[in-house]
Amino acid sequence: MRKTTLVILAAGIGARYGKGIKQLEPVGPNGELIIDYSVHDAVQAGFGRVVFIICRSIYDDDFRAVIGDRLERCLAPLSIKLEYVFQEMDDLPAGRKKPWGTGHALLACRGLLDGPFTVINADDYYGKHAFVQAQGFMEGYDPTEPFRYGMIGFALKNTLSDAGGVTRGLCAVDGNGYLANIRETRSIIKTPQGAAVRTGSGFEALDGDQLVSMNMWMLTPAFLEELRTGFSAFRASIRDPLHDEYLLPEILDQHIREGKAKVKVLPTQDKWFGMTYQEDKEAVKVAVRNLIENGTYSNDLFANMGC
Repeated sequence: MRKTTLVILAAGIGARYGKGIKQLEPVGPNGELIIDYSVHDAVQAGFGRVVFIICRSIYDDDFRAVIGDRLERCLAPLSIKLEYVFQEMDDLPAGRKKPWGTGHALLACRGLLDGPFTVINADDYYGKHAFVQAQGFMEGYDPTEPFRYGMIGFALKNTLSDAGGVTRGLCAVDGNGYLANIRETRSIIKTPQGAAVRTGSGFEALDGDQLVSMNMWMLTPAFLEELRTGFSAFRASIRDPLHDEYLLPEILDQHIREGKAKVKVLPTQDKWFGMTYQEDKEAVKVAVRNLIENGTYSNDLFANMGC
Protein backbone atom coordinates (compact mmCIF):
# COMPACT_ATOMS: atom_id res chain seq x y z
CA MET A 1 0.00 0.00 0.00
CA ARG A 2 1.23 3.48 -0.87
CA LYS A 3 1.46 5.47 2.37
CA THR A 4 3.59 8.48 1.46
CA THR A 5 2.30 11.91 0.49
CA LEU A 6 3.55 14.59 -1.87
CA VAL A 7 2.70 18.11 -0.63
CA ILE A 8 3.01 20.79 -3.29
CA LEU A 9 3.45 24.42 -2.22
CA ALA A 10 1.46 26.36 -4.80
CA ALA A 11 0.22 29.42 -2.92
CA GLY A 12 3.10 31.77 -3.76
CA ILE A 13 2.27 34.87 -5.74
CA GLY A 14 5.60 34.91 -7.57
CA ALA A 15 6.24 38.65 -7.59
CA ARG A 16 9.48 38.37 -9.57
CA TYR A 17 7.78 36.41 -12.33
CA GLY A 18 5.61 39.33 -13.51
CA LYS A 19 2.31 38.86 -15.32
CA GLY A 20 0.45 35.57 -15.12
CA ILE A 21 0.67 32.65 -12.72
CA LYS A 22 3.94 30.82 -13.18
CA GLN A 23 2.66 27.57 -11.67
CA LEU A 24 0.17 27.39 -14.57
CA GLU A 25 2.65 28.09 -17.37
CA PRO A 26 2.71 25.28 -19.99
CA VAL A 27 6.23 23.96 -20.62
CA GLY A 28 5.65 20.57 -22.32
CA PRO A 29 4.67 19.82 -25.93
CA ASN A 30 1.05 19.08 -24.99
CA GLY A 31 0.57 21.82 -22.43
CA GLU A 32 2.20 19.97 -19.54
CA LEU A 33 3.15 22.06 -16.51
CA ILE A 34 6.19 21.63 -14.28
CA ILE A 35 3.72 20.36 -11.66
CA ASP A 36 2.67 17.54 -14.01
CA TYR A 37 6.24 16.27 -14.31
CA SER A 38 6.65 16.36 -10.50
CA VAL A 39 3.44 14.41 -9.92
CA HIS A 40 4.38 11.93 -12.66
CA ASP A 41 7.81 11.33 -11.08
CA ALA A 42 6.34 11.01 -7.57
CA VAL A 43 3.77 8.44 -8.72
CA GLN A 44 6.46 6.42 -10.50
CA ALA A 45 8.59 6.52 -7.34
CA GLY A 46 5.75 5.11 -5.22
CA PHE A 47 4.00 8.08 -3.60
CA GLY A 48 0.37 7.37 -2.72
CA ARG A 49 -1.24 10.77 -2.22
CA VAL A 50 -0.97 14.31 -3.58
CA VAL A 51 -1.93 17.44 -1.64
CA PHE A 52 -1.90 20.92 -3.15
CA ILE A 53 -1.57 23.95 -0.86
CA ILE A 54 -3.13 26.92 -2.62
CA CYS A 55 -4.65 30.30 -1.78
CA ARG A 56 -8.41 29.98 -2.12
CA SER A 57 -8.99 33.60 -3.10
CA ILE A 58 -6.35 33.63 -5.85
CA TYR A 59 -5.94 30.18 -7.34
CA ASP A 60 -8.90 27.97 -6.49
CA ASP A 61 -10.83 28.21 -9.77
CA ASP A 62 -7.71 28.21 -11.98
CA PHE A 63 -6.13 25.25 -10.22
CA ARG A 64 -9.22 23.08 -10.42
CA ALA A 65 -9.77 23.92 -14.08
CA VAL A 66 -6.17 23.72 -15.28
CA ILE A 67 -4.67 21.09 -12.97
CA GLY A 68 -7.04 19.41 -10.56
CA ASP A 69 -9.68 17.86 -12.83
CA ARG A 70 -7.09 16.38 -15.19
CA LEU A 71 -4.80 15.03 -12.49
CA GLU A 72 -7.72 13.52 -10.60
CA ARG A 73 -8.64 11.58 -13.76
CA CYS A 74 -5.03 10.40 -14.09
CA LEU A 75 -4.59 9.39 -10.46
CA ALA A 76 -7.97 7.81 -9.73
CA PRO A 77 -7.26 4.52 -11.62
CA LEU A 78 -4.08 4.22 -9.54
CA SER A 79 -6.05 4.70 -6.30
CA ILE A 80 -4.04 7.85 -5.59
CA LYS A 81 -5.98 10.62 -3.91
CA LEU A 82 -5.59 14.29 -4.85
CA GLU A 83 -6.60 16.85 -2.23
CA TYR A 84 -6.53 20.60 -1.70
CA VAL A 85 -5.82 22.63 1.42
CA PHE A 86 -5.80 26.40 1.60
CA GLN A 87 -3.30 28.89 2.93
CA GLU A 88 -5.63 31.62 4.07
CA MET A 89 -4.89 35.28 3.39
CA ASP A 90 -6.87 36.60 6.36
CA ASP A 91 -5.39 38.16 9.49
CA LEU A 92 -2.72 40.00 7.49
CA PRO A 93 -1.46 43.45 8.55
CA ALA A 94 -2.79 46.40 6.57
CA GLY A 95 -0.68 46.85 3.43
CA ARG A 96 0.67 43.29 3.29
CA LYS A 97 -0.04 41.63 -0.07
CA LYS A 98 1.51 38.19 0.34
CA PRO A 99 0.91 35.31 2.76
CA TRP A 100 3.22 34.49 5.65
CA GLY A 101 5.51 32.08 3.79
CA THR A 102 6.15 28.37 3.29
CA GLY A 103 6.07 27.42 6.98
CA HIS A 104 2.66 29.02 7.38
CA ALA A 105 1.47 27.35 4.16
CA LEU A 106 2.43 23.91 5.45
CA LEU A 107 0.45 24.55 8.62
CA ALA A 108 -2.67 24.14 6.47
CA CYS A 109 -1.89 20.38 6.42
CA ARG A 110 -1.98 20.05 10.21
CA GLY A 111 -4.44 17.32 11.12
CA LEU A 112 -4.49 15.99 7.56
CA LEU A 113 -1.20 14.08 7.45
CA ASP A 114 -0.56 11.10 9.73
CA GLY A 115 2.50 9.69 7.95
CA PRO A 116 5.71 10.85 6.27
CA PHE A 117 5.44 13.40 3.48
CA THR A 118 7.65 15.25 1.03
CA VAL A 119 7.25 18.98 0.41
CA ILE A 120 8.16 20.61 -2.92
CA ASN A 121 7.61 23.91 -4.72
CA ALA A 122 5.07 23.93 -7.55
CA ASP A 123 7.31 25.89 -9.92
CA ASP A 124 10.50 23.83 -9.51
CA TYR A 125 11.55 20.74 -11.47
CA TYR A 126 13.45 18.30 -9.24
CA GLY A 127 14.14 15.24 -11.41
CA LYS A 128 13.21 11.57 -11.18
CA HIS A 129 16.14 10.57 -8.97
CA ALA A 130 15.13 13.08 -6.30
CA PHE A 131 11.68 11.50 -5.93
CA VAL A 132 13.11 7.98 -5.80
CA GLN A 133 15.44 9.09 -3.00
CA ALA A 134 12.62 10.84 -1.14
CA GLN A 135 10.38 7.78 -1.34
CA GLY A 136 13.19 5.51 -0.15
CA PHE A 137 13.85 7.76 2.83
CA MET A 138 10.18 7.91 3.80
CA GLU A 139 9.83 4.14 3.59
CA GLY A 140 12.29 4.04 6.50
CA TYR A 141 10.11 6.31 8.64
CA ASP A 142 10.21 5.27 12.29
CA PRO A 143 7.50 6.81 14.54
CA THR A 144 9.90 6.48 17.48
CA GLU A 145 12.15 9.06 15.72
CA PRO A 146 9.56 11.74 14.89
CA PHE A 147 12.14 14.50 14.45
CA ARG A 148 14.40 12.74 11.96
CA TYR A 149 13.82 14.44 8.63
CA GLY A 150 15.40 14.39 5.19
CA MET A 151 16.39 16.86 2.49
CA ILE A 152 17.33 16.43 -1.16
CA GLY A 153 20.58 18.30 -1.76
CA PHE A 154 21.32 19.72 -5.21
CA ALA A 155 24.72 20.83 -6.49
CA LEU A 156 24.67 24.63 -6.64
CA LYS A 157 25.93 24.60 -10.25
CA ASN A 158 22.79 22.65 -11.24
CA THR A 159 20.38 25.22 -9.80
CA LEU A 160 21.35 28.53 -11.39
CA SER A 161 19.25 30.71 -13.69
CA ASP A 162 20.51 32.37 -16.86
CA ALA A 163 17.95 35.14 -16.33
CA GLY A 164 19.21 36.63 -13.07
CA GLY A 165 20.19 36.17 -9.46
CA VAL A 166 18.63 33.50 -7.27
CA THR A 167 18.39 32.80 -3.55
CA ARG A 168 19.72 29.44 -2.41
CA GLY A 169 20.13 27.78 0.96
CA LEU A 170 23.83 26.86 1.08
CA CYS A 171 24.14 23.71 3.17
CA ALA A 172 26.87 22.60 5.54
CA VAL A 173 26.80 18.82 5.96
CA ASP A 174 28.53 16.94 8.78
CA GLY A 175 30.63 13.79 8.45
CA ASN A 176 27.59 11.55 8.93
CA GLY A 177 25.63 13.16 6.11
CA TYR A 178 23.37 15.26 8.33
CA LEU A 179 22.61 18.93 7.79
CA ALA A 180 24.68 21.14 10.11
CA ASN A 181 23.19 24.46 9.02
CA ILE A 182 21.68 26.35 6.10
CA ARG A 183 22.83 29.80 5.07
CA GLU A 184 20.26 31.60 2.94
CA THR A 185 22.26 33.48 0.30
CA ARG A 186 20.71 35.96 -2.10
CA SER A 187 21.80 37.23 -5.51
CA ILE A 188 23.71 34.12 -6.60
CA ILE A 189 24.42 34.47 -10.31
CA LYS A 190 25.77 32.34 -13.13
CA THR A 191 29.04 33.60 -14.60
CA PRO A 192 31.38 32.14 -17.26
CA GLN A 193 33.57 30.97 -14.40
CA GLY A 194 30.69 29.39 -12.43
CA ALA A 195 28.53 30.42 -9.48
CA ALA A 196 29.17 33.73 -7.73
CA VAL A 197 27.41 35.93 -5.23
CA ARG A 198 27.13 39.71 -5.40
CA THR A 199 28.97 41.56 -2.63
CA GLY A 200 29.43 45.21 -1.81
CA SER A 201 32.71 45.29 -3.72
CA GLY A 202 31.81 43.01 -6.64
CA PHE A 203 31.47 39.22 -6.80
CA GLU A 204 32.65 36.32 -4.68
CA ALA A 205 33.12 32.92 -6.33
CA LEU A 206 31.20 29.99 -4.85
CA ASP A 207 31.88 26.27 -5.03
CA GLY A 208 29.54 24.92 -7.71
CA ASP A 209 29.58 21.47 -6.10
CA GLN A 210 28.32 22.76 -2.76
CA LEU A 211 24.95 21.29 -1.85
CA VAL A 212 21.95 23.60 -1.64
CA SER A 213 18.36 23.23 -0.56
CA MET A 214 15.66 23.64 -3.20
CA ASN A 215 12.86 23.21 -0.65
CA MET A 216 12.46 19.46 -1.12
CA TRP A 217 12.04 18.17 2.42
CA MET A 218 10.96 14.80 3.81
CA LEU A 219 9.07 15.52 7.03
CA THR A 220 6.83 13.90 9.64
CA PRO A 221 3.52 14.74 11.35
CA ALA A 222 5.47 15.84 14.45
CA PHE A 223 6.96 18.69 12.42
CA LEU A 224 3.50 20.15 11.84
CA GLU A 225 2.95 20.55 15.57
CA GLU A 226 6.35 22.25 15.83
CA LEU A 227 5.23 24.62 13.08
CA ARG A 228 2.11 25.55 15.04
CA THR A 229 3.95 26.55 18.20
CA GLY A 230 6.73 28.18 16.21
CA PHE A 231 4.34 30.33 14.21
CA SER A 232 2.91 31.81 17.39
CA ALA A 233 6.44 32.75 18.47
CA PHE A 234 7.17 34.16 14.99
CA ARG A 235 4.11 36.42 15.10
CA ALA A 236 5.01 37.62 18.59
CA SER A 237 8.55 38.62 17.57
CA ILE A 238 7.93 39.96 14.06
CA ARG A 239 9.92 43.06 13.11
CA ASP A 240 8.67 43.89 9.61
CA PRO A 241 4.96 43.00 9.35
CA LEU A 242 4.87 43.76 5.63
CA HIS A 243 7.77 41.55 4.54
CA ASP A 244 8.86 39.05 7.22
CA GLU A 245 8.11 35.41 6.34
CA TYR A 246 7.89 32.13 8.22
CA LEU A 247 10.10 30.00 5.97
CA LEU A 248 10.84 26.28 6.06
CA PRO A 249 14.65 26.50 5.61
CA GLU A 250 14.96 29.00 8.45
CA ILE A 251 12.66 26.98 10.71
CA LEU A 252 14.56 23.75 10.12
CA ASP A 253 17.92 25.47 10.53
CA GLN A 254 16.76 26.76 13.91
CA HIS A 255 15.56 23.30 14.96
CA ILE A 256 18.94 21.81 14.04
CA ARG A 257 20.83 24.47 15.99
CA GLU A 258 18.59 23.89 19.01
CA GLY A 259 19.10 20.13 18.82
CA LYS A 260 15.41 19.46 18.17
CA ALA A 261 15.85 17.74 14.82
CA LYS A 262 18.24 15.82 12.59
CA VAL A 263 18.04 16.22 8.81
CA LYS A 264 19.65 13.59 6.57
CA VAL A 265 20.95 15.10 3.33
CA LEU A 266 20.48 12.96 0.22
CA PRO A 267 22.55 14.36 -2.66
CA THR A 268 21.28 14.24 -6.23
CA GLN A 269 23.00 15.07 -9.50
CA ASP A 270 19.67 15.86 -11.18
CA LYS A 271 19.60 19.31 -12.75
CA TRP A 272 17.01 21.69 -11.36
CA PHE A 273 15.08 24.12 -13.48
CA GLY A 274 12.21 26.43 -12.65
CA MET A 275 10.28 29.61 -13.26
CA THR A 276 11.84 32.41 -11.26
CA TYR A 277 11.69 35.00 -14.05
CA GLN A 278 9.63 35.42 -17.21
CA GLU A 279 12.87 34.92 -19.13
CA ASP A 280 13.17 31.41 -17.67
CA LYS A 281 10.15 30.17 -19.61
CA GLU A 282 11.90 29.38 -22.88
CA ALA A 283 14.86 27.79 -21.11
CA VAL A 284 12.50 25.50 -19.20
CA LYS A 285 10.75 24.49 -22.42
CA VAL A 286 14.11 23.62 -23.97
CA ALA A 287 15.08 21.60 -20.89
CA VAL A 288 11.84 19.62 -21.06
CA ARG A 289 12.33 19.01 -24.78
CA ASN A 290 15.82 17.68 -24.10
CA LEU A 291 14.46 15.30 -21.43
CA ILE A 292 11.94 13.99 -23.95
CA GLU A 293 14.61 13.55 -26.63
CA ASN A 294 16.89 11.60 -24.29
CA GLY A 295 14.04 9.28 -23.31
CA THR A 296 13.48 10.49 -19.75
CA TYR A 297 9.85 11.28 -20.60
CA SER A 298 7.46 10.34 -23.39
CA ASN A 299 6.31 13.02 -25.80
CA ASP A 300 2.80 12.92 -24.33
CA LEU A 301 3.15 12.83 -20.55
CA PHE A 302 -0.62 12.84 -20.07
CA ALA A 303 -1.09 9.73 -22.18
CA ASN A 304 1.76 8.02 -20.31
CA MET A 305 -0.03 8.80 -17.03
CA GLY A 306 -3.26 7.30 -18.35
CA CYS A 307 -5.15 10.57 -18.88
